[in-house]
Amino acid sequence: METLTNNGTSPGGEVQETGFERAWSRLVEGFAALGTLLIGVLMLIICADIVARNMAGASLPLVSEGGALLVVTLVALQLGATVRAGRLARTEVFIVPFAERNPKAGAVLNGMYDLVGAVVLGLIAWSSLRVVGKDFDAAEFIGVPGIATLPTWPFRVLVLAGFAVAAIEFAFRVMRAVRAVRASS
Repeated sequence: METLTNNGTSPGGEVQETGFERAWSRLVEGFAALGTLLIGVLMLIICADIVARNMAGASLPLVSEGGALLVVTLVALQLGATVRAGRLARTEVFIVPFAERNPKAGAVLNGMYDLVGAVVLGLIAWSSLRVVGKDFDAAEFIGVPGIATLPTWPFRVLVLAGFAVAAIEFAFRVMRAVRAVRASS
């Protein structure tokens, strides 16, 4: 068992995660892994469609509609891990040197960026609740009845969950920025 210093780090300087932080990290990474799995499924569907077009001269049912839903779903599922890793597109040409010169102001600016991200993604998740409810209540589906159909609500639930996880991840980053500002005071 490693002993911690009074600021929650080990003697080597690594920050120790709490049980909640480990569980949250596993959830975020699990969503990303599910998104990666869906990329593989999408690749298989597209390859099968190519084979069907070349062998039978016809496309498989649900490929374009299912592919469109899968792309949105896998992006939403991987968004939380992207936020966690700090891999969203930003103007790092400005923010990195600015934060190095002015750590407190840099933490404030990063915190504001993360706050906007949390609010925007939270609003998207909140507005997705009605879409999920409508799709579920109306038994919304894609495809052609009698040939092949697929309900849309499972995809919408995964999109809602992905955006909610990303919004919460942004909120955690805001809290870390607030702690960094307080620590530099």
